[in-house]
Amino acid sequence: MRALTVAAVAAAGLAAAACQGATEAPYTPGVCYAVNLAEDGKGVPDFSVLARDQAQIEFCAARLEEMRLRFLRMGGTRRDVIGAYQGQFIFIDRFGVSFSKTLEGNRFMALARTGDGRLAIPAAIQREIDGTPIAVAAPPPEPAN
Repeated sequence: MRALTVAAVAAAGLAAAACQGATEAPYTPGVCYAVNLAEDGKGVPDFSVLARDQAQIEFCAARLEEMRLRFLRMGGTRRDVIGAYQGQFIFIDRFGVSFSKTLEGNRFMALARTGDGRLAIPAAIQREIDGTPIAVAAPPPEPAN
């Protein structure tokens, strides 16, 4: 029994060491964070609370985009913003909004920028480009009398 416990602890230690290079976002329900990376790129990122009581990750992305635009209007030059929401990172750049589980990991594209800089779901952009109609449901049948 003791050997099994020692083996389990050793396996957990190896797993933790393997994941040590990946930076993970805090998981606090409903809290949206702005992430400031270390100047040298090697330090621990700083997580600043941007908004509380955010129901979805998309709302957090909207708060980050709002912050980015306000800083640009005040003369700032930073066009890329990183945020975090419930264990996921949010990246806002010139292409749009993408999500990732880790700071260094692969990103999933969630929202793309339109020609005028707005954010939209990628399918909406494609419909606007090629005119693909939006699916329309048939009206409900009339009740039988």
